[in-house]
Amino acid sequence: MNRKIGAFTAFMIIFSAILMHYFGLLAQSTQMKISYADSQQSCVYLTFDDGPSDRVTPKILDTLKDEGIKATFFIVGKSAETRRPIVKRAFDEGHTIGVHSYTHDYKKIYASPAALLSDIERCNALIEDITGVKSAVYRFPGGSFNLSGELVGAVTGAGYRYVDWNASVRDAEMVNATAADLLNAAKSTSADRNHVVLLCHDSTNKTSTAAALKDIIAYYRGAGYVFCTF
Repeated sequence: MNRKIGAFTAFMIIFSAILMHYFGLLAQSTQMKISYADSQQSCVYLTFDDGPSDRVTPKILDTLKDEGIKATFFIVGKSAETRRPIVKRAFDEGHTIGVHSYTHDYKKIYASPAALLSDIERCNALIEDITGVKSAVYRFPGGSFNLSGELVGAVTGAGYRYVDWNASVRDAEMVNATAADLLNAAKSTSADRNHVVLLCHDSTNKTSTAAALKDIIAYYRGAGYVFCTF
């Protein structure tokens, strides 16, 4: 009788361990899936253009770290050259580093497909030098909205995924905007979208963006969004 009870107890322990392992894997799988946008899950991508800057980017990184959120930074190479530790910090903390431009000079980079790709590769070479890996994501300065198919095709043909936006804090449009102004813009421009790609900036004069970030995060979190990266 004791042997039977002992055998049954051993079986239940093993069975319970198997169940715990299975549900542990299931939970991990769910957490992995929640990192990417799908048709059932409301998702917001926080994206920051035109950095890094000494004045703003570290404050944004501090807030993201405090909130446990990952974002996507589309960097300008000429700004990153002298701020390599900031880019490395963003990468090491799990954020996506994307190519925005090396020069951010519209006239030069959009002169031809060859000029555009040259600018992209120069920026990406810097990203690789800082982080050890090249980026596969790109954001056109000004967005792809009014560009020729030839320019867009050159980027996709080179293997890049380009990322536009469908909402904005409007920190590049409003003069002397307050943090409250930027929060209101985030709310109004994302208006019931299931998947939000939010345009923000972390260049040196965007101090209000850094100040607004915590409240922006709280708004989307309260509305049931998860935070995603590219």
